[in-house]
Amino acid sequence: MADSSRVLTLMTVNGHPDDETVTAGGVMARYAAEGLRVVCVVATRGELGEIVDPALDTPDNQARLGSIREQELQRALAELHPAIEHVFLGYRDSGMMGEPSNGDPASFWSADVDEATGRLVRVVREVQPDVMVGPNRFGNDGHPDHIRAAQIAALAYARAADPTFYPEQLAAGLSAWTPQKLYESVDQLGRLAKMRRALGSGGIKSLASMGVRVLRHWSPRRERKRRRMAAEQGAVTTRVDVTRFTANKYRALRAHRSQIRPDSDRFALTAEERSRVSPTEDFTLSASRVTTTRPEDDLFAGLRAVR
Repeated sequence: MADSSRVLTLMTVNGHPDDETVTAGGVMARYAAEGLRVVCVVATRGELGEIVDPALDTPDNQARLGSIREQELQRALAELHPAIEHVFLGYRDSGMMGEPSNGDPASFWSADVDEATGRLVRVVREVQPDVMVGPNRFGNDGHPDHIRAAQIAALAYARAADPTFYPEQLAAGLSAWTPQKLYESVDQLGRLAKMRRALGSGGIKSLASMGVRVLRHWSPRRERKRRRMAAEQGAVTTRVDVTRFTANKYRALRAHRSQIRPDSDRFALTAEERSRVSPTEDFTLSASRVTTTRPEDDLFAGLRAVR
């Protein structure tokens, strides 16, 4: 039986600072506001990211980008909700797929998968999450650190409950822990559904105005990336309403100043417009130890009733 005195806990697993807000900022804000425990795990400090703000793009800042991005993560999580916790796994950013930095022995991509999973299992056994969320198996956009984050999230979900894995952790006082559900994040890429919601909430004039702003950010490269990502994503099983927290998510995105430009396509719509057009954050339930009915509207569906 579940311990009814224990607070339900969500853990998100991410490659770099900013991934957490882009993929699951709304649900982290929502569940933290509900009084649930939310822990954000980040594999690297994003040391090799491009500094997109020209005012920040100096050799000194590039040299200490990991520290800058760690501070940005702290500010972003505070914008989502001050109670959200975070843990770094301690790997170095791997850079984009195919770059020489992929082979850096300190990089996440070069890490031994069992050892990297062990680091995450330790955090799982310490935090004891009921629900875990990671990238999809393609890594959302194919970045090596996103792919590896998805891989170890799935392995940690399976191994944390098994005392034969990483027994030294148990000898040190930790206990095996069984997360109940594992999700993959899903980007909202369905344009027709967004258009229908826009028409229903604001009419044709509203749609035309928003469309003009969105089209300013269109490019063939982005269109190819959108189609590739759409093809790699799993089917949506779970849509969580985050309309009350879209403004929090926007403030958190802006806190990642080195990585997300103020004129990014993420801000083509106002927070209010975004909450009407994309009212949910979407996920694929990839593994579950509890029975639920699909589609779901809550990452903790099937867990609240047994407490």
